[in-house]
Amino acid sequence: MNGYIDYAVQQVINLCNIPSPTGFTKRVQNYLVEEFVNLGYKPVLTNKGSVLVDLGGNGDVLVLAAHVDTLGAMVRAIKDNGRIRISKIGGYPGNYIETENCIVHTRTGKEYSGTIQLVNPAVHVNKDVSDTKRDDSNMEVVLDEKVKSKEDVLKLEINTGDFISFDPRTVYTASGFIKSRHLDDKASAGVLIALAKYIKDTAPQLHRKVYLLFTTYEEVGHGGCSGLPDNVKEMISVDMGAVGDDLQADEFKVSICAKDSQGPYDYDITTRLIELAKKNNLNYAVDIYPYYGSDVDAALSAGYDLKHGLIGPGVSASHGYERTHREGIGNTLSLLKEYVESP
Repeated sequence: MNGYIDYAVQQVINLCNIPSPTGFTKRVQNYLVEEFVNLGYKPVLTNKGSVLVDLGGNGDVLVLAAHVDTLGAMVRAIKDNGRIRISKIGGYPGNYIETENCIVHTRTGKEYSGTIQLVNPAVHVNKDVSDTKRDDSNMEVVLDEKVKSKEDVLKLEINTGDFISFDPRTVYTASGFIKSRHLDDKASAGVLIALAKYIKDTAPQLHRKVYLLFTTYEEVGHGGCSGLPDNVKEMISVDMGAVGDDLQADEFKVSICAKDSQGPYDYDITTRLIELAKKNNLNYAVDIYPYYGSDVDAALSAGYDLKHGLIGPGVSASHGYERTHREGIGNTLSLLKEYVESP
């Protein structure tokens, strides 16, 4: 599987470098469609903007879902001094984006770089820098343009409601670590593309009808509410594995979630995933995520009658500058391979 793991890693890197805050995902949707067409599939773009791919197989319908929307921001207001006040997209503390480079994407197609800074950030001027609360009222985008007024910014065609993406700063180290923003959930999306390539190359026997679903509104809670194929019986969210506190997962493991903030995952699916991980000597962990929701939770809330599970590579520093490892990618890909091939 080494070649497919390498392929997955490259897909993760490619995806992380495509700006796609929730609501501004057409570029990554187009990328997915093109990749799957090149692999020989016939991807479908749903009305809501999810990408659905039929991988083949027979029997009960299984959906493997990852999301390609990310955290980001919007222009909330343009200040009189030419700075931009932001409104967050998704959940993260303000300090996680302080001093981050960003891009403002106008609705006329123009893009402008900038930096997210604390208001009055100079330690030589502001003695209270360390104690200032990092939130929407005290943070702003400083544009890399000669602007000194609201009128100057409006002339650039920047307006309230324009999207702001964060520099992913993606790095792949010689030791196999992937450091980047947006590994939640582009790490798992890359794994699913690699699974599709493996199935196309090797034509294994699939003991169920398998679809991939890439959603675009997960970070705001309703990604998996629609777009599933008819008669779906099982759905597994392939999302980041949480790392920290008393959890067993780390960046080298595939994490199997037994329960998140919405309650326990299906007993049979979770048990089967554990059995396959053990049988194939995969490096895995079983954990409970106390502050976590997934696309499959959204699907259940929307009324779909299905059994559900959740796995993913361990990702540290979630919703910040995240990190995973090639081994975690590989263990996740191997577990999915075994699941779709098992009776």
